[in-house]
Amino acid sequence: MADSSVPADQPELEPSDDTGLLPAELRSWMQLLAAAGTIEQLLRSRVKDATGISHDEFLLLCLLADQPGSSLRMTRIAELLGRPKTRLTYQVACLQRAGPITKNSACGDRRGIEVALTDKARILLSESSRPLAEAVSEAIARTACAQQYTRLQYLLPTNQGPEERTFPTP
Repeated sequence: MADSSVPADQPELEPSDDTGLLPAELRSWMQLLAAAGTIEQLLRSRVKDATGISHDEFLLLCLLADQPGSSLRMTRIAELLGRPKTRLTYQVACLQRAGPITKNSACGDRRGIEVALTDKARILLSESSRPLAEAVSEAIARTACAQQYTRLQYLLPTNQGPEERTFPTP
């Protein structure tokens, strides 16, 4: 599937002259949602190709990798990812069988389940995260004109200031 420079279902990036229907905050929110949708759409196939796991499973690994101790309780993962617990249980089981995570009783609470990254997940993330981060930069550049790109610049950590940024070429 070839990537187009702008998905067909993405809203106009420049507001029309008649901006009375939506306040600036809602317009910005819609642009952020469009950007997030474009990024997710681009990453879905790239994540599968790069890691061999689904986009949702990759999000779970990234969430764990960003936690102290690389672990979280299942209920907290469900809250942070906005996933139903039943769906999360299935994803965790798949990842546990594949080897990137372990699942154990939470310390001090035998009813709670804690999920943690394994060395296999750490290797997978270290090998795949840089190309996928570049894909995020590319997708953000596709969703915004220069002015909007600077508004979204905080999504891209870098040592450069906004005035020094260059657009990734799609």
